[in-house]
Amino acid sequence: MLDDKVAVIYGAGGAIGAAVARAFASEGATVFLAGRRRQTVQVVAEDLNVDGAQVDALDERAVDSHLQSVVDQAGRVDIVFDAVGIPNASILGVPMTELGVEQFCAPIATHARSYFLIARLAARRMVPNRSGVIMTVTALHSRTGIPLVGGYGPAQAAKEALTRGLSAELAPHGIRVVGLRPQAMPETPTIRDAFEPRAAASGVTWEQWQEALAGRTHARRLMAVRELADVAVFVASDKASAMTGTTVNLTLGSLDD
Repeated sequence: MLDDKVAVIYGAGGAIGAAVARAFASEGATVFLAGRRRQTVQVVAEDLNVDGAQVDALDERAVDSHLQSVVDQAGRVDIVFDAVGIPNASILGVPMTELGVEQFCAPIATHARSYFLIARLAARRMVPNRSGVIMTVTALHSRTGIPLVGGYGPAQAAKEALTRGLSAELAPHGIRVVGLRPQAMPETPTIRDAFEPRAAASGVTWEQWQEALAGRTHARRLMAVRELADVAVFVASDKASAMTGTTVNLTLGSLDD
């Protein structure tokens, strides 16, 4: 589905970025990987035998230089996927009344800044070709109230708003902008970071925590990262040519549209 496509994944050393990288590569894309921690990115890059680079997605010059290096090697950029995250242990599990303003603002600034930089700098290289797909990942926190998540929910809402705004400006240039909104996935660190403060307060076990989250879905289960990656392939492909300015609901029914 992605033959002859050039794809760049930021946050490629994480569970989501790595899964998307593998899915894109398996569908024929030429894949370039980037992430803040060289070691984790290199593990995925070596597994796929592709290019991996250490890039801080909050550094405009670093992202710009990396994208230009991709264009220099591959001739263009067709797809960028933003899977950039930040450590959640210090921003989750604290009541709003006790949360410092810097703690609250950290996820908003980090997620919005990295997505904006990646999207803007990639779009500048896509506009001349009048083609491209810009993608990101959010969470159900963007649309529903969840306690003890601080600024994480507003951060996801900001990214979804940015997806709509980017699409409104870029769609006339042939560029699609789409987000994916998954339910909690046990393979990712976010669900573990959300679990630990609740376990300390209530004694709930890891298994009980997963069961409670799964019980909110129509399917009574949690999704796998592989499922998100499969949807990402379709969205990035030409078969989803009518899809832009939206965020795909992957919460297994726990969040109504």
